[in-house]
Amino acid sequence: MGLFGGMMGNASGVDPRAAAEEFGKLLAQGEQIHAAYQLVRDSLIFTDRRLILVDKQGVTGRKIEYHSIPYRSITHFSVETAGTFDLDAELKIWISSTPEPLSQQFGKGVDVYEVQALLSNYVAR
Repeated sequence: MGLFGGMMGNASGVDPRAAAEEFGKLLAQGEQIHAAYQLVRDSLIFTDRRLILVDKQGVTGRKIEYHSIPYRSITHFSVETAGTFDLDAELKIWISSTPEPLSQQFGKGVDVYEVQALLSNYVAR
């Protein structure tokens, strides 16, 4: 299942300006956040250069792992839209030299086509 295998719940969109305030210290000079999603305590951040996965660990969430994935390391991805009975959309990302994809579910409030277009724009470069 990958990095997100044990987590429960669905991601919801976050205003990129709010994400920039919270995660600005992670950004390189001139790097900008284009989209961000929140899942319980964890986050996915799409910048103009990379995908950042924020994994808050432990009971208090004080220990945090920041996983940076340059778009050039993404070999392929898939997006599964929500259905009639399955209301969640799913994103899978394969990273070079990793056999299992990272998998993330998005609730009906997230435009999965926007996520797909964002990834297409950066991975195809």
